[in-house]
Amino acid sequence: MQVVAFIGPSGTGKSHRASWVARENGLDYIIDDGLLIHENSIVAGKSAKKAPSKISSVKVALFLEEEHRKEVKEAILRESPKGILVLGTSDGMVDKIAQVLDLGEFDRRITIEEVASPYEIEQARDTRIKQGKHVIPVPAIQLKKQFSGYFLDPLQLFRRKGKGQFQNIGEKSVVRPTFSYFGSYTISDYAIYQVVNHILTDMPQMEKITRFRTNNGPDGLYIDLDVIMVYGYNLVDAIKSAKVMVLKELDRFAGFNVNSLVINVKTLVLKKTS
Repeated sequence: MQVVAFIGPSGTGKSHRASWVARENGLDYIIDDGLLIHENSIVAGKSAKKAPSKISSVKVALFLEEEHRKEVKEAILRESPKGILVLGTSDGMVDKIAQVLDLGEFDRRITIEEVASPYEIEQARDTRIKQGKHVIPVPAIQLKKQFSGYFLDPLQLFRRKGKGQFQNIGEKSVVRPTFSYFGSYTISDYAIYQVVNHILTDMPQMEKITRFRTNNGPDGLYIDLDVIMVYGYNLVDAIKSAKVMVLKELDRFAGFNVNSLVINVKTLVLKKTS
């Protein structure tokens, strides 16, 4: 099975061009925002555009829910595609999708800049930012059950065959997800630090955090921190427990998908001071 990645920042027109890119590369299936798509039909999965928030939509797009992931993996085995086009906002995101769905290594990576002009990309960004519109590469009738009550608009996509001739290569849907009505919001690195610091310093095995760095990428959160621990405890067990609690609390706090959590033990103290 051929596996190709199609990469571009959010809102640059990937979903709009997905069917054309798949056809040009001999790929019969598409993975886009939580859906497995074949010939303009949803084969399995659920759309991330249905999610109530941007954070939860990322979780759906990355197939982090076990039942969702299992459904799509079973469909891929059953359908036996000749090739799959995997859409993502970054190399990290498509790699994560390929990993959780057991797709193997990518045969090729295509960027949005290879198939769209700077003007077309800017137009797509403008539509996303000003109107909150998202494209899903399946007909509206396929989405009625999933998007009851959402804004839906059919969109025909054509390919030029010759002078004055066009081939219809599929219908798409323009939707406005619930989360696009909420406006934008940010969660500061310091707020994330406060959550992690509260968890760790409350543990008898932990003295304090001495360094904290975080980066929130399109495929999830990356956290790297140094700690001082208390002598007399099993350090490995304590760090494992700390990781479990931090991941659970950040998910509860703001629905964060933590891609990497690295805890470095820099030194020990004989007795906890606080």
